[in-house]
Amino acid sequence: MRELFSLRPFRFLTVLVACLMLVVPPAAMAQEVPVPQPQTLIPSPPQLAASSWILLDADSGKVLVEHNADERLPPASLTKLMTAYLVERELDRGNITMDDMVEVSEKAWRTGGSKMFIEVGAQVSIRDLLYGIIIQSGNDASVAVAEHLAGGEEPFADLMNQHATRLGLSNTNFRNATGLPDDEHYSSARDMALLSRHIINDYPEHYATYAEKYFTYNDIRQPNRNRLLWRDASVDGLKTGHTEAAGYCLVASAKRDDMRLISVVMGTSSEEARAQETQKLLSFGFRYYETLKLYDRGSVLNTPRVWGGEINELRVGVDQDVVMTVPRARNEELTARLDIQGDLEAPIGQGQRVGTLEVRLGEEVVGEQPLVALEAVEEGGFFKKLIDQVQRFFSNLIDGWFD
Repeated sequence: MRELFSLRPFRFLTVLVACLMLVVPPAAMAQEVPVPQPQTLIPSPPQLAASSWILLDADSGKVLVEHNADERLPPASLTKLMTAYLVERELDRGNITMDDMVEVSEKAWRTGGSKMFIEVGAQVSIRDLLYGIIIQSGNDASVAVAEHLAGGEEPFADLMNQHATRLGLSNTNFRNATGLPDDEHYSSARDMALLSRHIINDYPEHYATYAEKYFTYNDIRQPNRNRLLWRDASVDGLKTGHTEAAGYCLVASAKRDDMRLISVVMGTSSEEARAQETQKLLSFGFRYYETLKLYDRGSVLNTPRVWGGEINELRVGVDQDVVMTVPRARNEELTARLDIQGDLEAPIGQGQRVGTLEVRLGEEVVGEQPLVALEAVEEGGFFKKLIDQVQRFFSNLIDGWFD
């Protein structure tokens, strides 16, 4: 009798927990989440009169069109995108200011090619030099900032290459800050597009400079060589380039509604050709693709059960915007799937990965992003953890019955 009596509290607890299990949510499972839609038919991408080209979305990074995009080619003055990027980086880090003055060396003054016409010994502000690099494509300005930031053009080129590696520019090697010919100075359409994406996204406060049509220095007014700034109101950057070896090159970016595209065209036959071929790429991208923000950073996508914590449910979501670029004709095939760990246990730190968000276009996986804890969950007290252990046991037991 004593043994039977001693079991009664446990039987009571078992019945109580079994009842509780009726209202305890099962372990988190993979589930599909509905996502937006629309429609249109897509022709073959345009073929351009150029050596290489690429078109990508600035937000999602999706490549829409490419041809010989990894071929190593002389980038000419597209090089100055990296020169300007490093100036912007130093400004952002507070190492220099726009009003800092730079003394012009004889080497900078003597540098051939396109100029902003700075003079030997003159004091020129970082602001004017940056405008001279971006708008006037000044080789003299590029050398002046290289000397100011790194003590010389050669160490500055080494710095450029270090950042090229950091940014994943795998087919790029810089030998100077200007893009003047050198057999070991090369880049690719893809690398120039990736660099441009960083310019746009990393330092947006400086990006407006790339849309300026004119800049005047030393009473000399020069136009931006990007003809599309006059022809297409959606185009607001970035840089032209030309040498005999490189041909005529253009990196352009345009924004229409909430979609921003970056195009790179290298090795065309003229200024007019690079503008026309670029326009073909941009028109194709905007006409036949759409970029959708599926989820905002911090959005709560699920609240799975967490065991042994102060709270029973964990808010799970994404720690950055989820953006996808897809053909307009196939948006109705877009689905998202949450795959959350089945047995979450406290403690859980805020930002800790707890699963994966998978986005599919039909049967193709077009994107994956970590699912993270949007809040911290501390361990619960002794009795809370004890009750959760019992509930967890029966939860797993019941799940086993239905497997």
